[in-house]
Amino acid sequence: MSSSPASSNLATGPLLDVRQLSRLDQTGANQLLKPTDFILMPGAQIAITGASGSGKSVFLRTLALLDAPATGEILWQRKPVPSDLIPVYRTCVCYLSQRPALIEGTVLDNLQFPYTLKSLSKRAFNLSVATDLLAKAGKDASFLSKPAGDLSGGESQIVALIRALQLEPQVMLFDEPTSALDPQSAAAVESLVKHWFDAGAGARAYLWVSHDPEQARRMSTRHLTMNNGELELEESV
Repeated sequence: MSSSPASSNLATGPLLDVRQLSRLDQTGANQLLKPTDFILMPGAQIAITGASGSGKSVFLRTLALLDAPATGEILWQRKPVPSDLIPVYRTCVCYLSQRPALIEGTVLDNLQFPYTLKSLSKRAFNLSVATDLLAKAGKDASFLSKPAGDLSGGESQIVALIRALQLEPQVMLFDEPTSALDPQSAAAVESLVKHWFDAGAGARAYLWVSHDPEQARRMSTRHLTMNNGELELEESV
């Protein structure tokens, strides 16, 4: 596995090939995610809807290998992901939660933080990329000096999204990223996502979990429904 975006863009087959993936609760007695087969191809824009507690977040977190599956396998570009390469995998397959976790310090500190991790030791923070992404979200360079603790919910989500997008991931997993945001912030998030996706020239893909049917239609070309831990048949959007 390579951490280089340029090399990952060479993929022509499935980005993710999921085989009989499942998750159990902490007791091990209940299935949170039933054995699931799933393929994510380059260029896919997929919405996932379903009731609260149906397993949508469980599925995304397991795909991101933030939580260990009980059974099954995830192939990244046709290859298994060994445990020592999971941190690199997470720079290629990024998960964005509903409520972002920011570190103490400024916006700039948060954007620079990923590059302090071992998995990104060979890459460097690019200020021009960050400021360009901020501009697309309607924020000027002075926003970089704003303390993270003073950010609104919408601003925090924009920072978390830019922190991920600057890494040029090939797959994004969006877990209701705008559900707690005002319309203006939600629109900025959607715009940034579309810019990132279009810049990938068909090599990128994402899953977007939403409770908003209109947003699901707006942000996807394919639709899956999660019901009691099971992905149901695909629908057109």
